[in-house]
Amino acid sequence: MPELTPQERLDKQKTLRDWLRWQLSQSDEAIRRLERQVEEDRRRRDVARIEMSWKLQPPRADGAQPMLHRGNCGLFKTLTGYLDKDHVVIAFDQFPDLEMCEICAPWGLLGIPKPTPRKPSP
Repeated sequence: MPELTPQERLDKQKTLRDWLRWQLSQSDEAIRRLERQVEEDRRRRDVARIEMSWKLQPPRADGAQPMLHRGNCGLFKTLTGYLDKDHVVIAFDQFPDLEMCEICAPWGLLGIPKPTPRKPSP
């Protein structure tokens, strides 16, 4: 088998370099696509977790009770402090007269009947 000339070896190396650049660009694109997918999956999990949780709005006045909202209720916005069902039970123990948002209806996700409306204090 005859030995390749320096020019032939140079041409082969350039061809290999070009092919490796193409492979690298393909890998970079695959990485970007997978990173977007991982981020979207994380975002969807966060949204699902928030939708299946609750949040407790502090009382608005002295002597008032906190109000329970579903995690995705827009009436009380918070980025932290989401409660799971066990923590909602604790909140009910601590605040027996806990109010519930009429808009997001947190009782439905809890599997309890709609509370009877409270009569305003005189």
